[in-house]
Amino acid sequence: MADPASTYLTPWASYYVMVGSGSAALVGLMFVVITLITDIEEVRKRPDGISTFSTPTVSHFSVTLFISAVMVAPWRLLIHPAIALLITGLYGTVYGVLIIVRMRGPATNYEPDLDDLIWYGILPLIAYLVILASSVLLTSSPLTALFGVAAAAIGLMFLGIRNSWDVVTFLALRFTRTSTRE
Repeated sequence: MADPASTYLTPWASYYVMVGSGSAALVGLMFVVITLITDIEEVRKRPDGISTFSTPTVSHFSVTLFISAVMVAPWRLLIHPAIALLITGLYGTVYGVLIIVRMRGPATNYEPDLDDLIWYGILPLIAYLVILASSVLLTSSPLTALFGVAAAAIGLMFLGIRNSWDVVTFLALRFTRTSTRE
């Protein structure tokens, strides 16, 4: 008989409560920021920047919250969270590729610099690939897989923090420059 999932997941409960709570709070802050910037005319005329940079950041925080919920649920077998993580990893991988394509596409009218490509595209994609790989390993090598999931979750949270700061400072500087010219 396989070990119950609680043997492996219970020691991680505090970690995921902390990471999930932080991510939930950050999703709320992103809602406040988006609400405040909707008054900026340039943002309203060109919503592609929000869908390319801000929406993925909220998505990464939300995925981290979801992973945290999955990892503290009272599963009986590891295959169940493995399936949830597999779906999450697949979603994130497809979404990550979509963001990179969107970043480089004609709709944004923007050629991303290496910094944006790394922070908004490549690093989140790597985190989702780690989730995907960890989901596959969860039933056969749970200790390794659990560290992979934990690293990807905290990685997505820190990427979200960095990227939301980047967006807010970009908009604040842009808005300040625009309003002082008028």
